[in-house]
Formats: sequence, C-alpha cells, structure tokens
Amino acid sequence: MKRLLLLLLVAAATGYLDRPAAAQDIFPVVVRPLLATHCIKCHGKRKNVEGKTNLYRLSSSRDLLRNPALLQTIIKVLEDGDMPPEGEPQLEPATRQSMLSHLKAISRQAAQSDGFTHTPIRRMNRFQYNNAVVDLLELDRDIFALPEKLMRRYTDYFQPATGSMPAEVLVQNRPLGKDVDNARAEGFIGVGPFPQDLRAEHGYDNRADHLTLSPLLMESFLQLSHSIVESRDLKPEECRSWESFFTLPAETDGDQLSVRAQVQIIRERLQPFLRRAFRMPVNPTTLSRFLAFAEGELQAGASFTETMKTLTGATIASPEFLYLYNTPVADEAGSADSGRNHSFDLASRLSFFFWGSIPDDILLDLAEEGRLSDPAVLSEQIDRMLTDPKTIRFCDTFPGQWLQLDRLISSIPDKQKFPYFYFQSAYRASMHMMLEPLLLFETVYVEDRSVMDLLNPDFSWQSNVLQNAYLGKVSGRGVQVLTFKRIPLTDPRWGGVVTNAAVLTMTSSPLRTKPITRGAWLNAVIFNDPPEPPPADVPPLPEADEETLAKMTLRERFEQHRTRADCAACHRTIDPLGFALENYGPTGLWRDKYENGRAVDPSGTLFNRHEFSTALEFKQILLKEKSRFLRGFAAHLLSYSLGRELDAADAPTLNKIAARAMAGEDGLRDLLKMIALSDPFRTVGVE
Repeated sequence: MKRLLLLLLVAAATGYLDRPAAAQDIFPVVVRPLLATHCIKCHGKRKNVEGKTNLYRLSSSRDLLRNPALLQTIIKVLEDGDMPPEGEPQLEPATRQSMLSHLKAISRQAAQSDGFTHTPIRRMNRFQYNNAVVDLLELDRDIFALPEKLMRRYTDYFQPATGSMPAEVLVQNRPLGKDVDNARAEGFIGVGPFPQDLRAEHGYDNRADHLTLSPLLMESFLQLSHSIVESRDLKPEECRSWESFFTLPAETDGDQLSVRAQVQIIRERLQPFLRRAFRMPVNPTTLSRFLAFAEGELQAGASFTETMKTLTGATIASPEFLYLYNTPVADEAGSADSGRNHSFDLASRLSFFFWGSIPDDILLDLAEEGRLSDPAVLSEQIDRMLTDPKTIRFCDTFPGQWLQLDRLISSIPDKQKFPYFYFQSAYRASMHMMLEPLLLFETVYVEDRSVMDLLNPDFSWQSNVLQNAYLGKVSGRGVQVLTFKRIPLTDPRWGGVVTNAAVLTMTSSPLRTKPITRGAWLNAVIFNDPPEPPPADVPPLPEADEETLAKMTLRERFEQHRTRADCAACHRTIDPLGFALENYGPTGLWRDKYENGRAVDPSGTLFNRHEFSTALEFKQILLKEKSRFLRGFAAHLLSYSLGRELDAADAPTLNKIAARAMAGEDGLRDLLKMIALSDPFRTVGVE
C-alpha cells in the first residue's frame, strides 16, 4: 500500500493527474506490476482480503474516480499518519500535503460526477411527531412524556437572541429523576406514545433507514391520533388555536348556521392548516375529500367542534403528515415541478434540523413564492431560525445523542467501592453528572461560542452534589429540581465534553475503568472515526483478583489484545486515547496510582506524531488537532441534518467546512449555518 501511495505522489508531481483521462493511465506500465509484486498477495485475489481493500480490481487510474470510498480511505490514512506504517520511512510533511491536495482534488471531481446519496422517505420519529403536533395545534406542552429529552428546565433561560446565559439555572435530569411537577401531569390525559426510536449505531434516532413503519406501528399511530383529539386536555386553556380553529366565530349563531355555511368556514380554516401539516399546499382533490367528509359529519348531527377534531385526527394520522419526503412530488397531471417542490422540501429540512418540527408560515410562504432557495433569502432565514427559542429542541436531541449520554443511565458503580456515588440510599450522582455536558453545550449555543469550548472551556456547570462527587464526598440531597451554577474552571484537568464525570463514568465498568471503551468513544464521538467491531473470538478482559492487580497494571493486562494481528491495527489507534484518560477513575475521580500501588501511566503517541506523558499534555494535543475535531463534529452535524450515513461524496463539503472553521468561523451557529447552506443539504439526492 505504501508503494502504491508513493506512486500516486509521483504521478501527481509529474502532472499525470492534471492531464486528460487517457494520459493518466499509468496502471498498466507502473502500478499494475507493482500491485502484482507487492500488494495483491494481501490485498487481492485471496478470499479474505486484508483491510477489506481489494487492489487487484483496480485496472486503471479512472478507478480512483469510480471508487470514491477507496479514495477516501487513502486520503484518511495519509491524514491520520497511518501510512506509511510504523517502522517504515515516513513521508516529508510537504510531500504528504502535496499528495493530499491532489487526492482531494480527485475527490471533489468524484463528488461532482456521482452526486449525493438520496435520503429515503421516512416517518417522523417520536420526538418530531410530538413537536409537530404541538406546533400544528399551538399547544402549550408536550402531548406525551419524552424520556429521550434528557433534561427538564424550570427556568426560561434558553433565549438565543440574547446571546447570554444566567449565572444559575433550575433543571432536572429526566430519565433518572422523579416527576415532581405535580401541578401539571406530563403529557395529555389518555395519550400514550408509540415506542421510543433508538439511535442508529454511531448515528442518531432520525436516521431514515431506521424509521420504518410496520403494520403494528401504523395501528399505534391511528390510535394515537384518535387519543390526542379525544383527550380532555385538548381544550381552550391548553390550545392557543382553539378559538381560531376548533370553534365557530363568536359572531355566528351555530344553531342557525347552515351546513353549507359551516363547510365554507371549515374550507377557509382547513386550507392553511393542511398546508402546515403537509408542509406544502394541499392539492384540490385532498381538500375536497376532507370537506366532503366534514359535510357528512355535520349532516349526521356532529357539532362544529367535534367535526374539526375528527378532521384534525385524520390529518395527524395521514401519510402526508407522518412521512418526510426528499424528492419532487408529481402533481395530479403527472408532471413534477421540481423547483417548487424542492423549495418545500428545503423548508422541511431546515425546520426538522433546527426545530425538530414542521416549518412555520414564513418558511412556507417563501417556499410557495419560490424564493427560499435564493442564497440571500436562505441565509436570512437560517439566521432567524437559529435565534428562535424553538432551537431548544436541537439542544434537546443532538448533544445527548452525539455524546451518547444515554449510556450513563445504566452505569452503576460498585456501591461498596464507590459509596460517594450514592446518596439518600437509592439516588446516584449520575443524575447530576448528565446535566454538566448538556448545559455546556447549551451555553456554547446560546452564547454562540467557538465549538472548541466544547473541548476546553474556562467554565462549567455544577450543583453542590456534583461538586462534592468530584471530591469523592457523599452529599445529602438534590433529587428533584436542581440548582446548577456556572463556575470558573481553574484546574485544567477538568471541563469540556471529554473530561467530565458523566463521560468518564459511563465508559467504565462497575469496578474499573475501560480504556478500550473510552478510546473507542473518543474515536467515534470526537473524531467521527468509529473503530470496527472487535473479532468475535476475542475474549473479554476478565475482572482481575487482588493478587493479579498487585502484579500488573491495566495497561499490562491489555497487552494480550495487542499481540493479535487482527487486533493490533485498531488498538494502535484506540489504546493511546483510552489510556490517556487512565488517571480518571471509574467515577471520574483523579488518581495517580492504582489500588495496588502501581503508578498510572497515561503516556502514548497520537496519530504517529504527537507524544505525550500526562493527561494534560493529551488534552493539549486534542486542541492542536483542531482541524480533525472540527471536521468530525461537522460530520456529526451533517449526518444528523440529512438523516442518513455520510459517504465519500460528502467529503469535499466537510473539508470546506473544516477549512472555514479553521480560518475563524468556528462558532456553533456558524457551523450549523454552513451545514444548512451546504450542497448535500440543499440538494435533492438521486436514487
């Protein structure tokens, strides 16, 4: 592989890659013989191709254009310093950079020729469905409980337009805490949600290929829509649209108003209502079907309000409401106005990305006028949306899933070994731990700070219980509404989304730290480079007894995994990341020695070029690798926004965003805006 990469470099340096396609074919003369001699033995004819890289199939230089995934692999191993491998002569930095520039140019060419992957039709997930119903009916609260929202807020501090957070907030961890809001039950009476949508592996719960609809789930949606409109909580006190939608105008006499007159009122109300619900103007046939049904209900003796409720139930159970589309829709004459429909599709993409819900009338008006795709108008709308309080929904879903904080729920450190983790008998410090990184993310968003503050902020959010937990002290109360205060950070060992108690605890077992788990988490979350699953026949590391611990460190015990050829490649990447955090114990407490008295050794080498001896040096290297973090974070945002996995065609977009962020546009809202203005986001993909 090294020889192949060097040949590509020679080709780039001598102008091959800048010549017409016919002149670029150096494979028959130079590359093919070299592959046959040095590479194909491992990366060719054999059934089990090493590294899943089959170079035998490459017949010409055009195959690099036709195989963008392989091209991205070559770029990645060069950027990460994995090639040439350890023990081989390394490329000079200028040579490596020159080669990367040429390969990235080919990557951009490949992306332009292939287009972007199509995001398939998918249904709303549970969180989006709740928000869409709340916004459509103008309700004052959720229609059912949502444990996927990890934090409940008791102060109205989330105001992005102000650009500032208060000194303290009142919050509560939802999954681990008790529902203490006795004055108002969470969710509407009689309304039960459908099952929670799970995160995709290394992804999010809005992934299109995971949001299917079984017959059983379809039945649940039909029952859910009926229960919402029949709930006793759907009333004037809870619904701001009650007077304007569900009841006759105050100046009319319902007893004297003819059915035809009532149907006319319904028509005037239903047309804009269905446009919001379906995210585009309702076609005449559908509207006529709704109105005919309404007329039949009224003639059968149903009241105006009952009829409007029935129509609402039919609307929120309709496929046009439930499904998110990403391709032009043909009109009744069979033609597809792709520009018009793309504008509405873009409005939905924006609203479900930033607000987790349906577009508002401003977006739909601009889409109907054909103006939303105009770059200046689109930029203005993105700015408006990013300062709207409804972006609290983005903060309700993205950071918790990005950081995989749901794993903390099942973290149960040994009670005898870590008694300070528990208080009031049954409550765990993790109730407080989870809120620290979530509040950090919200602060970076509300105050539009650099995303590098996610790694190295000069502040944190902590409660009294959490402050004591960092000191290994048992604290007494704090299981309901919690007071979190913004505090300055003076100890560089702490702070950010990596070195916080929540992440350090959830990546540990009940008895010890798990360096491999921590390293894999860092690779997947911070650098968006999740490792391959381990081979099936690798035994788990056994919990060692006291005698074994007295003789070995945890690093020494893991050496048995590094000696396996099929494990060594991944462990070279994972181990330095995981062991760098080994000073942080199973609940996040700092330690210099293990229980057996052996010193903790966090040293290592990252990306074949950064040596470090301490956790603090490791944190500084993370900051030095700013471009790598920015690109990985942008990839998470782009995947979340599109509802699909990324592929090679998306790479140029990520490179462009990372470059702009490195040049100074690294605010969280800057990155979100770049995602929404990017080609993959604004382009309707191909099948």
